Amino acid sequence: MNKQILLDHLALAERHVSEGEIHVARQRELVAKLERGDHETGLARALLQKFEELLAIHKADRDRLRGEVQN
Repeated sequence: MNKQILLDHLALAERHVSEGEIHVARQRELVAKLERGDHETGLARALLQKFEELLAIHKADRDRLRGEVQN
């Protein structure tokens, strides 16, 4: 793949990781707030788990692209 295309994909992957980390942090805060208010957290926790799974996928993609750019 063209080096510039790889760099573009890497930049997008970096953005996805950054945004994913923000989503995970916000969702963790929401779960904590719900717990403090003694509210049901099942759906909020399920969403947090999905956000964490997506973040792991984005990090793996970013790391793969970093490796390709370095070669």
